[in-house]
Amino acid sequence: MARKPLITFLGNFRVTAFLLLLLPTFRQVIGGGHDYPDALRKSILFFEGQRSGKLPPDQRVKWRRDSALHDGSSVGRDLTGGYYDAGDNIKFGFPMAFTTTLLSWSIIDFGRNMGPELKNAVKAVKWATDYLLKVTAVPNVVYVQLGDAYSDHSCWERPEDMDTLRTVYKIDGSHPGSDVAGETAAALAAASIVFRSCDPAYSRLLLKRAVRVFDFADTHRGAYSTSLHSAVCPFYCDVNGYQDELLWGAVWLHKASRRRRYREYIVKNEVILHAGDTINEFGWDNKHAGINVLISKEVLMGRAEYFESFKHNADGFICSILPGISHSQVRYSPGGLIFKAGGSNMQHVTSLSFLFLAYSNYLSHANKAVACGEKTASPALLKQLAKRQVDYILGDNPLRMPYMVGYGPRYPQRIHHRGSSLPSVRAHPARIRCKEGSRYFLSPNANPNVHVGAVVGGPNVTDAFPDSRPFFQESEPTTYINAPLVGLLAYFSAHP
Repeated sequence: MARKPLITFLGNFRVTAFLLLLLPTFRQVIGGGHDYPDALRKSILFFEGQRSGKLPPDQRVKWRRDSALHDGSSVGRDLTGGYYDAGDNIKFGFPMAFTTTLLSWSIIDFGRNMGPELKNAVKAVKWATDYLLKVTAVPNVVYVQLGDAYSDHSCWERPEDMDTLRTVYKIDGSHPGSDVAGETAAALAAASIVFRSCDPAYSRLLLKRAVRVFDFADTHRGAYSTSLHSAVCPFYCDVNGYQDELLWGAVWLHKASRRRRYREYIVKNEVILHAGDTINEFGWDNKHAGINVLISKEVLMGRAEYFESFKHNADGFICSILPGISHSQVRYSPGGLIFKAGGSNMQHVTSLSFLFLAYSNYLSHANKAVACGEKTASPALLKQLAKRQVDYILGDNPLRMPYMVGYGPRYPQRIHHRGSSLPSVRAHPARIRCKEGSRYFLSPNANPNVHVGAVVGGPNVTDAFPDSRPFFQESEPTTYINAPLVGLLAYFSAHP
């Protein structure tokens, strides 16, 4: 039951704490480095366990079967496919599109480091984009959610057994949703870059659709949580506003198409759409830090001085997150984990770390660093900070436990995930109805299906972790935790 994290201001750390965070404090305790290629493989495999629809012959996660095969039939459309965003059986379009954008960005920046896993990462993107093409097939309409969250969350059942409402929710000209449409345009545009060389025709289709969906988002402005409040709130309610998604979509269309209209749109709307607001946030609801980091690459390459203010914002983002800097906008746990209040903290850890790493590479190629008052954030330092967070996830933490399921000998056993916690169809062919699953939810036993690669919401600010299904904020995995982690693990596979 993924929910919107609360945004809060959380304290400062001293320079001494900053230095301590950079030390591999627990590495010596658990003995040696990490198998980043193995973690990369598993982080991508996770997406196969989240698939909805008719599974392909090469499906590797065997405890999953076909599910939600009639999605869209109530409105006369085939809306099967896509991903379940977390441990429930709803297809939420907003986080799914963000997941697709970040998976694509991971491949664009770090695909060369993925080795044999590149093909699986591309498949993970295509499973999403095939669905996004379906939900945007009708002009000026985007189908943004499949399933009723309240009905779904009242049951604990396998996706293969679903008998809850599969209500179809859409936005259109009379019921706008610039946020989810803008993110969908960004996802399609970013993915078009992924497929540019390996499938040019598909790439062109994605870009053409991205243009159309963005035009719809920009022409019919409004937040989808206003149009569909009872369906999407409090689950994926747009708290931050839709303006950032319009800029985000324009930035990815600029990157994918190189058309002047998007450059001019970005420059014209920088202030109007609040590019400099909440620059220390990045996630499915807030794209500001991502916008500024992504555009800054062009500034650092010396090709776009008209985007200089975005580079200034990106530097400000780095300085606001660094430990040891006055007025740091995040808190760090005693074990060194980035922490922001609210649910599913690992989404902040992986998304912010991805930006650290991406910006580090952009700075490095330009032989630049970020000045934060009396301190300097070099590219090497930013990589070190990102690596520290990845290593924490993989076991360099006070509990000496990876937060990725299936990595190493000890990991979360009772994750908040219906399909993982209930017997598979192979093991238990009979239907398990809505309330019949409750005993599995409440069971102290480990989940029978190991959801390899799933990264859970993670420990609290004291580094404590309950490993219990009812504690969904800590024990639920999400696609948008894993998507940026794929890029991080790819880089560190090549640069351990």
